[in-house]
Amino acid sequence: MICEHLQQLEQEIIQAGFEETCRGQVWSDDCREWVYFDCYLDRESIKKRFNFQSHVVEHQHRGTHDGEESGFICKNCQNAIMGHYSAKSPSKIFK
Repeated sequence: MICEHLQQLEQEIIQAGFEETCRGQVWSDDCREWVYFDCYLDRESIKKRFNFQSHVVEHQHRGTHDGEESGFICKNCQNAIMGHYSAKSPSKIFK
C-alpha cells in the first residue's frame, strides 16, 4: 500500500482512468512500493496542486537500456508514483 504522502495523488490518477502497469518493490531494497501508471505526470502542475511536504521529491530517470520514468518519491517511506519520462500522447497526461 502506498504511503499517506502519495495516496491522494495515486487515487486521483486512478480516478482519472489511467492504467496501473506495475506495483511493488522494483529496483532495490531501498524501494518499498513503487506504482507505475501509463501516463505522463505533469510534475509542475502536480506540485502546485498537491503542495507536497519536503520529503516528497521529483524523480526522473532517462535510461538508455533499462527504461525511463518520471514522477515523485517519498524519501521518508521509500514509496513512489511514476509515469512515462515524456509526454507521448496528449490524452495520456495527468495534471
